[in-house]
Amino acid sequence: MKELSLNVLDVAENGIKAGATLVTVTLLETETGLTLTIGDNGCGMSEEVVQRVIDPFYTTRTTRKVGMGVPLLKLAAEQTSGSFAIASRTAEADPVDHGTTVTATFDKTHLDFTPIGDMVSTMTTLIMGSPHIDFLFLHEAPQREVSLDTRQLREVLGEDVPLDSYEVIKWIEEYLNEQYASSVS
Repeated sequence: MKELSLNVLDVAENGIKAGATLVTVTLLETETGLTLTIGDNGCGMSEEVVQRVIDPFYTTRTTRKVGMGVPLLKLAAEQTSGSFAIASRTAEADPVDHGTTVTATFDKTHLDFTPIGDMVSTMTTLIMGSPHIDFLFLHEAPQREVSLDTRQLREVLGEDVPLDSYEVIKWIEEYLNEQYASSVS
């Protein structure tokens, strides 16, 4: 994928399809490195599925025969001398603390580092497409911090205002853009 934001979209959608009620997306940047973590509290995966999910020819989808999102994220991390890990716990194994966490680290100075891309569009797309679940987004860098927690939005808006209404999505987009614009990159 041309941008990490597209990988985020793909991996987060996997969590949504796994029945998550909360998806977290965290980017922690230093001057030379990036750690991307995408977590969810969905149904989780067995150890066998975790081992198979990095195979591009494995997918649970019925609309296509290959699943490229996770393998491409793994490749993007490893080609920069970074690392990749998946931790998952099934709901059967732990009814309280289950779900999946994908972590990828990158060397930003490496020639093959994939640009982060448009995280504002990624997050607004995720929220618009799944307004019934919550998202926690955090992007920390030496000169910036951008965050959004839809649980806080729900508290302010109340139950009668859906997160996918035009006005709310527009506000989320502007709120995130303002945070990126006000920080020094």
